[in-house]
Amino acid sequence: MEGGELEDQSNVQIEEQAQPIQITGDHNSIYINCRISNVASITQQASNTSIQLATNTSTTPRATQGSRLRELPSPQDQNSPAREQPATETFGNDVTRVDQAHLASPIEKRQKTVDVADLLARQLKETYRIRCNNVQPIPYIRDKSFSVDQVFTDVGIQYKSGGNDSWTTLSGYRDILTEAKGDSRIQIIEGEPGYGKSTLALQLANDWCNNVLNSTLGQTDLLVVLNLREIKGTKSIAEAIVNLLLPEGSPITETDVELLLQNEDLNTIILFDSFDEYADQHSKGNFVAKILEEKILRHTHVVLITRPSCEPTICTPNTGKIKLTGFDEIAREKYVRKVVTKGDEQATQRLLQAFKSNPILRDICQAPLFTVIYAHAAHEEQVFEEIGSVTEFFRYILKCFHSHALKKCDSEREREDLKHYAVHHGKLDKVAYESLAGENQQLIWKRNDLAKRLGNGLYQACVDTGILIEENVLNHNFALGDEPYSIQVRFYHKLLCEWFASHRLVKLVKYHWFHDPTRNMDPYDLQCLFRFACGLDPNAASKVTKLLKRKKDGDRFALLCALEQHGNSNTIGLDEVRDLVSTSVGICSWDSRLHQRTTVQLLELASRNEIPISEVWIDGYSPVANQSGSSLALSRSQLSLPILSTLQWLDIGDRDRRMNNTEVVGILSYTAQCTAVKELEFGRQILPDRVQEAESTLSTLRSRNVSVKGYIQTESSELAWHYLDLCSGVWETEDDGSGSDERSWIGEDVEDV
Repeated sequence: MEGGELEDQSNVQIEEQAQPIQITGDHNSIYINCRISNVASITQQASNTSIQLATNTSTTPRATQGSRLRELPSPQDQNSPAREQPATETFGNDVTRVDQAHLASPIEKRQKTVDVADLLARQLKETYRIRCNNVQPIPYIRDKSFSVDQVFTDVGIQYKSGGNDSWTTLSGYRDILTEAKGDSRIQIIEGEPGYGKSTLALQLANDWCNNVLNSTLGQTDLLVVLNLREIKGTKSIAEAIVNLLLPEGSPITETDVELLLQNEDLNTIILFDSFDEYADQHSKGNFVAKILEEKILRHTHVVLITRPSCEPTICTPNTGKIKLTGFDEIAREKYVRKVVTKGDEQATQRLLQAFKSNPILRDICQAPLFTVIYAHAAHEEQVFEEIGSVTEFFRYILKCFHSHALKKCDSEREREDLKHYAVHHGKLDKVAYESLAGENQQLIWKRNDLAKRLGNGLYQACVDTGILIEENVLNHNFALGDEPYSIQVRFYHKLLCEWFASHRLVKLVKYHWFHDPTRNMDPYDLQCLFRFACGLDPNAASKVTKLLKRKKDGDRFALLCALEQHGNSNTIGLDEVRDLVSTSVGICSWDSRLHQRTTVQLLELASRNEIPISEVWIDGYSPVANQSGSSLALSRSQLSLPILSTLQWLDIGDRDRRMNNTEVVGILSYTAQCTAVKELEFGRQILPDRVQEAESTLSTLRSRNVSVKGYIQTESSELAWHYLDLCSGVWETEDDGSGSDERSWIGEDVEDV
């Protein structure tokens, strides 16, 4: 109808006259802002309604780079059939949608998909850019933000494809979606707390937003990044996307999103972050489970990020596995230079020396989060405190939190309050302990509930220091008139929760010894909590270690916890360590994770205290040296074996593993840096005939008379005892059998080795 106005109907009241509108892009759906008092009548008499539609043909929809739909012709170039006036469908109180899809030609339907996909991509990128440009890596500094590009540094990454037991090291994070993907439609990325999982998710989103050419994301039509910590009670992924990722007032509906996700012509990647904090993960039929079980969206590439202890159990056998192994020395130096010291070479060397000279600090700061906190704090304060235990490290970290907060106080009263709550935090201790001691850990609280439990003073002090973080979370199924968002609160990091929970545990084991207060606590998942408790109080330490010795594989961990009490000066504990390493110490893939990690930490402790380590044998781990040979990554765990200066014998057992020259050279380089090693032994691997490009390493080993041998198979010889010629780099067999008497188990039982 000319004039573009709604026809006057006696039983329809229009509170505001609809104005002619211009729509670009979406040819099949029109959204008109008007207020309808009688929606039913509008629907009933839709055939008498006319709308003026002005289509801007000069504006071409902007497609995502690499989109396979980019070259489709527009509807204006086709001979479209005449269309009748469509019916209307209502969405909410203020928006009416006129749907013409049932009358559109196939070309128009295809163009609509391009238009809506383009609009969704643009709105997703707007959301991601805001998040990527507001990264706050230092928890107690809330008034300074960085872009993710400014702070992101690659961590160690390993992967194995579905059905494959061997792990392979990736050169960088961009290989996750290419080399590491293989035939796997679903990938799980695992990383311990503080290993940069969420920062990695942001960096991938940043690549997509910027159409990075050397990233597969440059060819991705839609990237959906959902933080599952923000989702509770959401029935569908479309609902989550519309509510959490699209701007207010977006015309895109859940139906639109569902249709796009189901469209196999679109290259879509869905990335779920923080699965370990997903409130609905145990709810039957949640949409994440349906996607992982391939009940829906079977064609879509899905990446899920979680902690190792919270890996989903419902994935298909072809699921690919990726693990973040944290910062090694190279990555740590790169971060310090890039973000902290920024060209100040003297400051850089001071920081790097602090990390290098302190094994406790180096072990903790394998987690990038704590590298960040310590490096910024030490650089800012110009204070490099001696760290003798994990407990001392966290005392230092909390001191940095409070020191910075005190500088921001506007009045003496605020400063006095902060000082008071830095010491008196019993209510927070209790909340933290209860959140970890139950069968299901609770790590998020409603702000009003937590403030009521703590009291406003303590609560505000924790928020001001950065110990607690407030976040806006969408309220699902909220009633008309209610606020759509509520504020939830969590600890900045789970290890801070463990720190305060340990104070409560100390009180319980000292004064309330009626039951085992650790009965629901997994020492592997809560290692620091137990170590903190032992480091805080000597009387509590003896009781906590007794409790640990009752748990499976708890003996060595109990020893490690006892050493928290006095650090290096605990001579009784060091005597026990000396007894432990005086005989062969195994690090085996079939041992529990707690046992494995504790063993590595005790070996490093022995080396640091110049205690001779008789032998270390590694079995089932396919160890791989880092680029400098300064550590061995144990590929089926999150562990890394550092240089052990007092190690005398290293045994690499990895049956039927085929090693290339680079892998062999890496292990030789590591051995050369363990200055007390006299013998390196391989067991049942398949090795190259000759070690190449390792002249310097072979020379070092030769100068120390190190024996390198193994019951191995080479590319041109059968399984037999071989010795490495440290001059030529060639593996030679021992025809006269002179090496077979060096160990009693070689001989008649050699086939069973």
